[in-house]
Amino acid sequence: MSSDPIDSRQYGVAVSARTSALAWYAAIVVIGLNLRPLLTSISPLMATIRQATGLSFYGASLLTSLPVVAMGLGAFGTGVLARRLGETRGVALGLVAIAAACGARAFASTGGALMLTATAAGAGVAAIQALLPAVMKQRFAHRVPLAMGLFSASIMSGGGLGASLSPLAARLGGSWHAGLAVWVVPALAALALWAWLSRDAQQGAQAGTSATAGAAASKAAGAAGAPPHVPVWRKRRAWTLGLHFGLVNGGYTSLVAWLPAYYQQHGASVAASGSLLAAMTVFQAICALLLPLAAARFKDRRPWLVAGLSAQLIGIVGLAARPEAAPLLWVAFAGAGLGGTFSVSLVTVLDHSGDHRIAARLVAFVQGLGFVIAAIAPVVAGRVRDLTGGFTGAWIMLAISISSMIVLTLAFSPRSYGHWLGRHGTAASDA
Repeated sequence: MSSDPIDSRQYGVAVSARTSALAWYAAIVVIGLNLRPLLTSISPLMATIRQATGLSFYGASLLTSLPVVAMGLGAFGTGVLARRLGETRGVALGLVAIAAACGARAFASTGGALMLTATAAGAGVAAIQALLPAVMKQRFAHRVPLAMGLFSASIMSGGGLGASLSPLAARLGGSWHAGLAVWVVPALAALALWAWLSRDAQQGAQAGTSATAGAAASKAAGAAGAPPHVPVWRKRRAWTLGLHFGLVNGGYTSLVAWLPAYYQQHGASVAASGSLLAAMTVFQAICALLLPLAAARFKDRRPWLVAGLSAQLIGIVGLAARPEAAPLLWVAFAGAGLGGTFSVSLVTVLDHSGDHRIAARLVAFVQGLGFVIAAIAPVVAGRVRDLTGGFTGAWIMLAISISSMIVLTLAFSPRSYGHWLGRHGTAASDA
């Protein structure tokens, strides 16, 4: 008889733990949806924005590249943000910056004002992209591929929503301002959900729940086994991962900025070209979730990275060689490769350390360097377009870059995870 209450309590704890995990997964998804509309909402409205503001193709490319630069440079400062505020409050601050920037776009009427909002939003994205993986590493230690897959898929889905819904919002609102500013709504919704979960977690910590005690014990164990300050920027592997991440994502920033304009140049309408970008992000979202799940059982992520890069290469070559033959096929290959490679790349970075703090520093550095590199790609593509009158040269440059990254991927052997820290110790993950 006495076992029934105990079993009931144990069942209640298990249900509560599952509910809490689902709530955190939902928060990851909702937050991820807000990280790309600030980029993709610009592209289908580019012609209208250029006409209203007088921006050149090069100037218009800055609306996509500036937030990516801010994502990169901002990531370098997230270590200070984490120490001062903590990862949870840092993520909340990033959502505030995104909401404020999107709201300000309702009143921005010049190219300079739009660039300021793009930079502010990019800084907010930098905080979230650098700090949220550390939360995932700590909270979902044995389910990092699933958490990262959900996060990456939601990022790509948000990009698709930005490309497809912004023209509709612009038509309903009667101006391109409405198409850009509408994204303040999901940003505020994500902020409200994150604040609620954070407050609930804080209350649980004060009550001394077993789950929080376990997390604290895990954190203490990690602290005991790793130095508090690791100079990640001095590590060759960090620079190699950053270069790889940057050049891979250069394909994403270029396609987001110029894919609609490329097909408009071939006679497609604004709506049709925006739909192609939206379709690409659908394939991104699917593979951003499925590829890391497929790779989860394998410690060696390299075959999956090569598969993603190969799909991206096929799509880019198809766009350059036969753009009108099968546009949906090319954007499907490119999108699948971009989404899958993005998420598996971040999982690979997290694999390099079992301590979530060191992993967070490495992720921040890799994204910092990577997004600065990725920001250059659409600017170069825009410049090539201004000089040559077409994008074929830019696609060829991307194809060469992707081919080089396939070769570089071979260096990321799991055997090297335990050695990249050098004299600072081995912190490779055994998961």
